[in-house]
Amino acid sequence: MELIRRGKVKSVYDNADGSVIIQFRDDITAGNGAKHDIIEGKGILLNEINEIFFNLLNSHGVATHYVKKFSANAFKAKKVQIIPLEVVVRNYAAGSFCKRYGIEKGKKLEPIVEFFLKDDALEDPLICKNVAALLGYATFAQLDRIEQIALNVNQILFDVTRNHGILLADFKIEVGFCDNTILVADEISPDTCRFWDAETGASLDKDIYRHSEGDPLIGYREVLRRISS
Repeated sequence: MELIRRGKVKSVYDNADGSVIIQFRDDITAGNGAKHDIIEGKGILLNEINEIFFNLLNSHGVATHYVKKFSANAFKAKKVQIIPLEVVVRNYAAGSFCKRYGIEKGKKLEPIVEFFLKDDALEDPLICKNVAALLGYATFAQLDRIEQIALNVNQILFDVTRNHGILLADFKIEVGFCDNTILVADEISPDTCRFWDAETGASLDKDIYRHSEGDPLIGYREVLRRISS
């Protein structure tokens, strides 16, 4: 298979049948790549978690790029023309949202959808829908549709994780076009979601690594254990 793109933590390969194979490597990064390590077994763990969440979305009728598990650390996906926007849904204040607005971490929010321009050189700046449309990244109608999709994904994930003792504080997805349909793409995992223990508030996600609070895979394994039960 031909390597199409090597990102910070994933590699994308062209598959002979027109699909792509997305491989989770054992890399872990934070601070837009400023912090980087290799943690053995991370790729396999994320692939298992990602499989559960995407199968969940597919079962609820959400259009996604996910096809099936391909190997221990990779999955098969539809080839998607990615819109260069990161879509973030927030249920609780955390991370950059707290820093940006001076809000205490943990404040309950009505689900908020934010768009960020995917551009490492610009450090993925926040972008409003008007500017995104003006710059031609998507039309107003497409952005409204993306917002609806993101809120639907949020409701599904929030309800399921809550039933397993996990609060979904926020998450990031990417979306793109396949046959003129907008699909949810990229991954859904503790690398792209903030998962908090519902009782203690402890992080079960990449914040463990961001803040040097121990082995992040302990949190990742706990997420997998709970959503698999």
